[in-house]
Amino acid sequence: MDAVQSGHSFTVTRDGHQIGELVPLRRRRRFVPRAEFAAMSQAGPHMSLEAFRADQDATLDDEASDPYER
Repeated sequence: MDAVQSGHSFTVTRDGHQIGELVPLRRRRRFVPRAEFAAMSQAGPHMSLEAFRADQDATLDDEASDPYER
């Protein structure tokens, strides 16, 4: 288990036949460092702020409604 915890994977066999794998769980990151986010953002496509806002305005429902109304 210490080896799995440190990142090693194992194939489980029975009578020489593979029946499973013992692998470490993938841990989800909850935080992306600012430098990494900035690098990913620079590699992305350019986005027009005006076009983005126009798309938002086109789909926005300006009428206030009661969420409990049916």
